[in-house]
Amino acid sequence: MLVLAALASGFVMASVDATVVNVAAVDIGKSLHSSLTGITWIVDVYVLTFASLLLLGGALATAYGSRRLYLAGMAVFLLASIGCALAPNEATLIVARAVEGAGAALFMPSSLALLVGMFTEPAQRARMLGLWSAMVATSAAIGPSLGGILVGAFGWRSIFLINIPVVIVGIVLTTRVIPATPGTGQRVSTVGNALFFVAVASGAFVLIQGHTSGFGAPQILIAVLLLIVAAAVLTGHQLRVSDPIMPWRLFGRRSFSGVNAVGFLYSGALYGCLYLMGLFFQTARHVSAIEAGLELLPMTVCFPLGNLAYTQIHHRVSNSTIMAACLGIAGIATVLLLPVNTATPYWYLAVILGLANSGAGLVTASMTAATVQAAGDEHANHAGAVLNTNRQLGILVGVAIIGLVLQSTSDWYHGLHLSLGFVAAAYLLAGLIAAVTTRPHRGNPTTDESGARLPAKSLR
Repeated sequence: MLVLAALASGFVMASVDATVVNVAAVDIGKSLHSSLTGITWIVDVYVLTFASLLLLGGALATAYGSRRLYLAGMAVFLLASIGCALAPNEATLIVARAVEGAGAALFMPSSLALLVGMFTEPAQRARMLGLWSAMVATSAAIGPSLGGILVGAFGWRSIFLINIPVVIVGIVLTTRVIPATPGTGQRVSTVGNALFFVAVASGAFVLIQGHTSGFGAPQILIAVLLLIVAAAVLTGHQLRVSDPIMPWRLFGRRSFSGVNAVGFLYSGALYGCLYLMGLFFQTARHVSAIEAGLELLPMTVCFPLGNLAYTQIHHRVSNSTIMAACLGIAGIATVLLLPVNTATPYWYLAVILGLANSGAGLVTASMTAATVQAAGDEHANHAGAVLNTNRQLGILVGVAIIGLVLQSTSDWYHGLHLSLGFVAAAYLLAGLIAAVTTRPHRGNPTTDESGARLPAKSLR
C-alpha cells in the first residue's frame, strides 16, 4: 500500500488542482482584483501547460526513467504550489499555475507506468489499478467541495498550501519504496513538442484574451498567425520524422478518432459547466465558497460511483451504448437548466445537475476502454496518453469558451443560458459521435466493438 500511496499522491493532488480552483475563483478575483478574463486565465493556464506538455512528459519518462521524471515533476509541482500560495498579484499566480501544470504533465504519465511496472502479477495489478483509479476519481469529485471548505475556513491560498505536505510525503515515499527505473535513452522530439505547445498556447490566448483585447488587436492577430504557422510546420515536421509526438496514423481509424472527439467534447462540456456553475452559485446566487462547493456535489459525486458501476456492466453493455446513452441524458438534462435564475429552487438544480452527471464515471471508464480497443495491443500504451491529452485540450477550450461567452454578453443570465446551450450541444454531439463511430461492427469477425482489427498487428 505504500507503493500505491507514493504513486497516487501526486496524481490525486493534480486531479484536485484541476477542479479545486473553480470554487475559489471568485474569492481569488476579489483578493487580487482580477477581471473575468484574469480568473479564466488562472483556471485555464494550468490545463494549458498540462495538456500541451503531457506527451512530452511521457516521452521524457521513457527516455530518462519513470522514477526520475516522477520525482522531478513532483518537485516542480511542489515549488509551483508554494508560488501560487504566496502570489501577491494576478500575474504571479498565473505564472505559478502554468508551472504547476507543467509539473503535473511531467509526473502524471510516470505515475501509471511505475504502478504497472511494480505489480507484475495480473490479479494484483488489476486490484492496484482499480484502487488507483478509484482514488483519482474520488479526488476529482471532492475537489470543488474541498476547495469551498478550505476557502471558507482559511482563505483561497489554503487550496495551494494543502498540496505541500501531500507532495512532500509522496516524494519521501517514492525515494524509499520505488526502485530506480532505467530509461531507454531514446530521442525526444523537442521540436515537435515545442511546436505543439506554441499552437495550443496561441489558440488559448485568442479564446481567453480575444474579447478583452479585441479580436482585431495586434496581439490577437499575431497569436492567430502563430497558431496557423505552428500547426502547419508541426504537420510537415511530423510527416517527416520517424518518432512523432503521437501516433497520428491511429486517427485514420474511425473508432479511434471518434472516441477522441468524444473525449474532447465531453471534457469541455463537463469542466466548462463546472466552471460556469461555480460562478453562478457565488456571483448570481451570492452563496459562500463553502456553500458553492457543497452545492456542486451533485455534479461530482457520480465520478467514483460510475467507475465502480462500469466494472459491473461492461461485459453486458457495449462501450458505444454506455457513452451514447449517458451523453444523451447529460445533453437533455442540461437543456432543462436553460430557464434557471436566482429564484430557481436549489432542489431543482441539484436534481438536474445530478441527472446530467449521473453517467460521468461511466463515460470516462468506457471511453478509456474503447480507446485501447481501437488502438489495438500494439499501440495501447500510446492510446491512453493521446486520449488524456485530447481530454485536457477539451477542458482548456470548454472553460475558455464559457469565459468568452460570459464576457461577450452584457446580461449575466443571457451569458449563462448561452453557455448552458453550448454545454448541452457539446454533450449531444459527443453522444452522436459515440453512437456512430464506436458502435459494434456486426458481421465482421475481424473487428471488435470499437472497429479495431483483432489482433491489431499494424497500422496498414
